[in-house]
Amino acid sequence: MAPSLRLIFAIHNHQPVGNFDGVFRQACEDSYDPFLDVLQDFPEIKVTLHNSGSLLEWLEQHRPNYITRVREFVQQGQIEILGGPFYEPILAAIPKHDRVGQIKAYTAHLEELFETKVRGMWVPERVWEPNFAADIVDAGIEYTMLDDSHFRWAGVSPDRLHGYYITEDEGRLLSVFPDDERLRYTIPWEKPEETIKYLQEFAEKHPGTVISVGDDGEKFGSWPGTFEHVFGKGWLKKFFTALTENSSWLQVITMAQAVEQVPPLGKVYLPNASYREMTEWALPTAQQISYQKTREVLVKQEGWSFVEPFFRAGFWRNFLVKYPEANDMYCRSREISERLHALSQTATGPDQIELVERARDELYHGQCNCPYWHGAFGGLYLPHLRNAIYKHLIAADTLTEQLSGRQGRWVNVEAKDFNLDARKEIKLSGDRLAAYFAPARGGHLYELDIRSTGVNLLATLNRRPEPYHQKVIDAAGKSSEVDDVSFNTHEGIRCKQENLHELIAYDRWPRKSLVDHFLRTDVSLDEFRSGNGGVGDFVVGVYQSKLRESETRAEVVMRREGNVNEEPVTVEKTVSLDVAAGGQLEVNYELSGLNAGEEYHFAVEFNVASMASRADDRYYYDSTGRQAGRLETIQALEETDRIGLVDEWLGLDVSLDLSQIGGIWTFPIETVSNSEGGFEAVHQGCVVVPHWKFTANDSGTWQVKILLTLDTSIAQARALAEVAAR
Repeated sequence: MAPSLRLIFAIHNHQPVGNFDGVFRQACEDSYDPFLDVLQDFPEIKVTLHNSGSLLEWLEQHRPNYITRVREFVQQGQIEILGGPFYEPILAAIPKHDRVGQIKAYTAHLEELFETKVRGMWVPERVWEPNFAADIVDAGIEYTMLDDSHFRWAGVSPDRLHGYYITEDEGRLLSVFPDDERLRYTIPWEKPEETIKYLQEFAEKHPGTVISVGDDGEKFGSWPGTFEHVFGKGWLKKFFTALTENSSWLQVITMAQAVEQVPPLGKVYLPNASYREMTEWALPTAQQISYQKTREVLVKQEGWSFVEPFFRAGFWRNFLVKYPEANDMYCRSREISERLHALSQTATGPDQIELVERARDELYHGQCNCPYWHGAFGGLYLPHLRNAIYKHLIAADTLTEQLSGRQGRWVNVEAKDFNLDARKEIKLSGDRLAAYFAPARGGHLYELDIRSTGVNLLATLNRRPEPYHQKVIDAAGKSSEVDDVSFNTHEGIRCKQENLHELIAYDRWPRKSLVDHFLRTDVSLDEFRSGNGGVGDFVVGVYQSKLRESETRAEVVMRREGNVNEEPVTVEKTVSLDVAAGGQLEVNYELSGLNAGEEYHFAVEFNVASMASRADDRYYYDSTGRQAGRLETIQALEETDRIGLVDEWLGLDVSLDLSQIGGIWTFPIETVSNSEGGFEAVHQGCVVVPHWKFTANDSGTWQVKILLTLDTSIAQARALAEVAAR
């Protein structure tokens, strides 16, 4: 006799590329391992399991026993393995050839590792666009799961949000299951009896159908307070017991069993969507606040259930507009992908094919979704995740350069719309560095890659308004203690540090390098830190540019005729990269059109990311070589011509040498952001501002040369020592 209701219980385990080993280990101990321990006692409970590739690689290396256990569950028919794109990219953020390539690569890996057929996949963050169906089917996948909100927004009525549907693109058919939002909130936050009651009511209304729930495995033990709730107090065991006790009418099955036992309910074309909260987070901050307030009002109205299916928020791709830093990573990834794809079509011989495979693997790692967006979790705001993305993208770019035939010492300069803003940017690159400039936006240096260490020194992040900042301000001085279950259902607020509200500040220009400031002569460091004191229009003004290149030297010349105190002034900056000094950028400034006898205050802002603070082995040093404070230091150095920043852990020494003696300001950029554990301050980078006060001479000109030197000898020596030790 067929059950009255079939339940698909899907678990998605994921850790980002670049996450700390300790986080992986803790997730294993608190969530992944104990979940299997409980599941083992309930052989009749079937689970559909997805582990992201970034997590699986770590498990294979550090927890082979977990792999063995899962393989045994698979062989017994208790676990179905879901595939997906290997390193959990947002499908909308990568080209078609990478979508298909990542899915195929992960399917092959999973089938070999677990000795099973992979038929279904997990869609990262459930970000969906209609054309994905063809790509997924072309990659060999038969079915997937998306949120029930996708179906509501497609016009599917509430009483039809069960079973599964067929969708189509370019003649390819894909089965899609709606993920029940109500179950995502009862599991594991409410008592198991509440979930059973909901399922009973559902079975009575829709006998013989399938209901699906899929959610993060980390909510079963890894999220704050959930280990005690799920395992200490036995929630999961009670839930599985309740499912077993109701097996006369409720059967827990895999997705594969569902498509074999139950016919589809029909065809549907799903719109661009993600889960409801993600669509809210994708809105601009002001619109997000308005949306949330409007929704709070409407939810209380009698007719909300009729309005809800037509009440929609934003679109995932607009994270790339909301956060230009995410767009920078996205565009860098696309640049490498397009070039690598073209070169791969003509690659011949084992050496070239190996280079293609290595570069593609690095690229796929660099497409992991987590730092490309931000919502209730850190994501974009976590420097170690952004740094990991750039590390892999830089490695992929370097391998692609080798594939193109570049060997030995070389330099190159080219202009192209690299960041997809309909303006041309400039890439100045060599065998050791790659620098990107935006002439249309202040002539900023907005990316600076060090190939040997895989570090982008300009993986910075601006401080900007977020909807939750008001909560932090309102919570000032109040207790931040909150019940963990309430916190994990987004009903509580916890501040991980005191006086966080004092750190909330917003930047008025991009925190990049070669940001040109004309300032009042009496401006102080504190005023400048607050974004005040400017008297020119060069900070984000448009610069004209030209390129120069020889076999041994490449140059970018950027020039702007602007205004200082409403008087015309011209700034020309020339940035050079020479094969003889491939780890150094030479920057020459010439100011002209100055009024003779008038005093000016000129500053060039540099920002340095990827170097952590609050550690004794990360510090500044002055022109004498003496340490000048850790990297969070706020200071004003006077009458100096040199400053350096050292990160001993990275093995990196960054120095600025000035041809004109002046002052140097330093201060940190710290954001206040949300994370799994609560609100926290995060060090995003160091601001270093050489500045000069001078009186213009009769020629009306003034010049300064800045040498930006990137010394990786510590890192290289360490790498050689490690090789020797092995």
